[in-house]
Amino acid sequence: MEQNGVLVLKEMPEFKMEAFDSATGKYVEVNSDNYKGKWTVICFYPADFTFVCPTEIAAMNAKLDVIHDELGCEVLAVSTDTKFSHKRFVETEPLLEGLKLTIAADPTGEVSRKFGVYMEDAGLALRGRFLINPDGVVVAQEVQAPPVGRSVMEFIRQIRAHQHAYKTGEVTPANWRPGKKTLPVNTDAEKMTGRVGDYVTVEELLS
Repeated sequence: MEQNGVLVLKEMPEFKMEAFDSATGKYVEVNSDNYKGKWTVICFYPADFTFVCPTEIAAMNAKLDVIHDELGCEVLAVSTDTKFSHKRFVETEPLLEGLKLTIAADPTGEVSRKFGVYMEDAGLALRGRFLINPDGVVVAQEVQAPPVGRSVMEFIRQIRAHQHAYKTGEVTPANWRPGKKTLPVNTDAEKMTGRVGDYVTVEELLS
């Protein structure tokens, strides 16, 4: 089966998976209904007991106070390992000490295929990260080959920007962070057309 391509502006695929809840140490079941009406990130990674993967999981976990507590974004990690592998991985990898994330098991690749990140030859998922808004629509996705880890700080910036755009109808320019200029196309579209440089400079974008 070929990868499904871009999911942005499409509804989040429906899914149901067994999982390991690191916060409680228990096996649970997760499904797409659990995340409806919420900001959610679903983060695929290739495999337990590898090298880049625990660094990404640990970085995401270290910023849960921002991602979940401050921004209200649910986090679900997924790989094609079993829930038993997830438990052992969390218990033995030093970087994952104190982990609070739930890690879902997709051993058949069914869910990875739905999100377009399954590598058929390897039987593993690519590094695919999907941000879903409360309407259940995918608003951002980042897919990378296995050798390179993703930036949790850039992802947090993207969550903040998408939440601002969702709430206000404004759009955010490159590198936007809270406190920087937005582009009020919801009120000044005609005035701004072809004149974005009157609102923001390159120096402001890069500051």
